[in-house]
Amino acid sequence: MKITNAIKNIKQLYVNNEFVYERWLSYIKDIFPEDYSIFIDDIKDYDFDNDCLPILNEVIVSDERIINLEFLFDQLTRNLESLVLQHFHKSLDVEIILYLGLCNGAGWVRTIQGQCKVLLGIEKIFELNWDDEKHMIGLIYHELGHVYQNQYGVLERYFNNSKDQYLWQLFTEGVAMVFEQILMNNHNYYHQDDGQWLLYFDKHLPNLANDFYHDLTVMNSQNQRYFGDWVYYNKHNDAGYYLGAKFVQFILLYETFDHIILFNIEKVKTYFSMFLKGVRK
Repeated sequence: MKITNAIKNIKQLYVNNEFVYERWLSYIKDIFPEDYSIFIDDIKDYDFDNDCLPILNEVIVSDERIINLEFLFDQLTRNLESLVLQHFHKSLDVEIILYLGLCNGAGWVRTIQGQCKVLLGIEKIFELNWDDEKHMIGLIYHELGHVYQNQYGVLERYFNNSKDQYLWQLFTEGVAMVFEQILMNNHNYYHQDDGQWLLYFDKHLPNLANDFYHDLTVMNSQNQRYFGDWVYYNKHNDAGYYLGAKFVQFILLYETFDHIILFNIEKVKTYFSMFLKGVRK
């Protein structure tokens, strides 16, 4: 496991507190010389001036906030490899990078030059106000859950219909949620909880499960309301992460974690049917 802090000199990417794209381009090419275009391609459908630039300009408003995030990142990653070994008895071949992106995501996992990378975008972390211990722990642990499934199971499967694709997404996000819960020694831990979020979903789990099941037949990227901080299920975001965690916790009653991450879609469907019957009682 390799840890890289790439935000130490990000003030050099600004002139008069304004983000300069050309300077950022040189910066990102230094970090990812062969694959820097993934960050640009990822936002090709965005209105950069309206969707991204205001967020990027907010990054350097507070030097103290940047310094505090650097310190927190160092603290949370210092003994991370031994923590994963302690709970899962396996090591992860991964590099965790704290960097300035183009609003690509607070956290995402990509394979770059043949190596798995967890990319933590400071601009999105600040926008979401996730630069505190609780949220950063959840963010890092969650992305490592995807890495674990990718290295020791099967993370990416592709289907010719959106129904299977979204059910698979529910499953893989659930795996990552449970992975972070195991590292936290708390199976009721959700980094998304603000004091009301968890109370709401605990109370409405049967409705959430039924709604997700019925939405599967019509769900697409424009109308899905379960995955992402920008979409809402009954005024609450990240509903799919809660439901996914409950689903994988249910599967763990019958299977080991290392067996679950090898599932194919048919196995996921079988267990989801069992799960629905259980929550509907």
